[in-house]
Amino acid sequence: MQQATPSSSNLPSTRPLKGTRILSLALNLPGPAALMRCQQMGARCVKLEPPAHPTAPKGTPGDPMGLYNRAAYDLMHQGVRVASADLKTDKGQKLLHRELARTDVLLTSFRPSALNKLGMEWKSLHKLFPQLSMVAIVGAGAERAEEPGHDLTYVAEHDLVSGLNLPPTLYADMGGSLMASEAVLQTRLLQLQKGKGVRLEVALSDAAGYLALPRKWGLTTPGAAVGGGHAGYRVYPCKDGRVALAALEPHFAASIAKEAGLEKSHILAMFSPEAHAAIAAFLVGKTRKQLETLALDKDIPLLTLANS
Repeated sequence: MQQATPSSSNLPSTRPLKGTRILSLALNLPGPAALMRCQQMGARCVKLEPPAHPTAPKGTPGDPMGLYNRAAYDLMHQGVRVASADLKTDKGQKLLHRELARTDVLLTSFRPSALNKLGMEWKSLHKLFPQLSMVAIVGAGAERAEEPGHDLTYVAEHDLVSGLNLPPTLYADMGGSLMASEAVLQTRLLQLQKGKGVRLEVALSDAAGYLALPRKWGLTTPGAAVGGGHAGYRVYPCKDGRVALAALEPHFAASIAKEAGLEKSHILAMFSPEAHAAIAAFLVGKTRKQLETLALDKDIPLLTLANS
């Protein structure tokens, strides 16, 4: 199993949520990933999970993510206090209410009907805990909130699935986690403005739709500027691998065009078959090391890759 590791370049450098208390009931990926971001922004995070299945090995988390990928689960819960609670029992409800009494923001990922069955309909919660805000992660918003779905169905809905291949990452889940952590920040601002808690909803289908906007706008469709039409913005084979070339701006395009022996590098010329052929012929004869040196010497944005 590949070890999950954090990317230090993505960690917030400030702690705008310092002093904020977050209680999460959200399982799988979007909720824990959002909680991870909030913890990194200084929030004090607690998570209540259902009991693990009776047949699961001892120490198995109640969150299914702990079974899918324990390394990822552990990474997302660093600094989070995790407790087990069966919210369908009186004991679990008492623990939940004790935590809610000292919570600023509640994070959930249940369908509305499931929340209602657990006595967590927003009007009831708001009456009991006026200071409490809620960020509800759902699959789809409004009248579609009860529909079953997952990351794959939401990205497919927005034309982000090619052929029979699975997407290389979980776009809706991770985009939704960022929207959820953003919503937590919004609730804190609204609490300051209104003096009471608010409820915000984050739909994973909306997250996928947001990520799909460049395609909807025509930026990434086949033949468009960043859809393979511009010869300076493509993935090409090189002598011992591949190269992701991102020489889109005119000065970058001029640099790679000059290296490839092209006389013209203006925007229309870079869409021509001649430009594609010349750059492809130039790159295929170079090793990854040669291209990395070229990128440094000539200020060309590219990244070399091994053959997949």
